Amino acid sequence: MDTSPRPAADTRPLRRRRVPVAVVVVAVLLGCVATAIGVVSWVADDVSSDLTDQEMTCCWEEGATPAWMSDQLGIRIPEGASDRRSGYKTGQRYDTGLLAFVLPSEDAERYTGRLIRSGTEMIGNLHPEEKGYRPAAAFGHLGLPEPETLVQGLRKASLCPDDLASPEGKYLQRCVDIFAHEFTPGTTRIYVRSTIEPSLTPPPASSAP
Repeated sequence: MDTSPRPAADTRPLRRRRVPVAVVVVAVLLGCVATAIGVVSWVADDVSSDLTDQEMTCCWEEGATPAWMSDQLGIRIPEGASDRRSGYKTGQRYDTGLLAFVLPSEDAERYTGRLIRSGTEMIGNLHPEEKGYRPAAAFGHLGLPEPETLVQGLRKASLCPDDLASPEGKYLQRCVDIFAHEFTPGTTRIYVRSTIEPSLTPPPASSAP
């Protein structure tokens, strides 16, 4: 039997490997950079949102009544139309006129049929904008949804006065995008949007008809 003494087990504490200082510094720097990027992104989004809100609420002329807007566009509003709304927004490069009114669906069908060119039809919204769509001159300013986002019950057309000899189209003064939306059965809202060179001045709100 081997009775020679065996070496005692090594009882010295194990040394933990130290993380290099450079690695720690790099990790801290990366964390700071990530935090800074997050803060900058949040601030940029907040500023962008504020600028968008300012742009949406800026430069609307108070005197742009439905009657005045109707005259400027050459879009005659039928006598039986209700819930008439309008807006005129000035811009650096161009202005935008908005007009909206409500008709019984049968009357709206006859009205748009007298407006568009003979032999043509209004089309559906095959490529709608997303729900949060906000054009520079939005119908949201008038308390209405954007017609470009609507699909069910919506028809649209683009018209210009050149050689448009239809019964209502002959009065047209400017190119327009027109939308007809049956938002409830038997009731249709007509939307009209027109891009206009900055040459019009609505009457003061106090004296507007």
